[in-house]
Amino acid sequence: MKRSERIRCILNRALTPLALEIIDESSLHAGHSGARAGGETHYRVEIISAKFVDKSRVARERMIHSLLADEFSDGLHALSIKARAPSEQL
Repeated sequence: MKRSERIRCILNRALTPLALEIIDESSLHAGHSGARAGGETHYRVEIISAKFVDKSRVARERMIHSLLADEFSDGLHALSIKARAPSEQL
């Protein structure tokens, strides 16, 4: 299973998002620190979930990083996050 699929499964299970977009940006970081042949190292996640209501931006990002800890241990190098509650614009 590709990393993007694993990320999607993890976030869907834990956060039941109303919207979730996962973009592999690894090709934009070729030659940079953490980049590997074959990619799957740098991602952007845009997510809307009711689980983010009354949570700060930092708390939301910590939730996502915690959920993806195993992916970071297995080669995920960087993750750009836009996490919003349903009442917020993405």
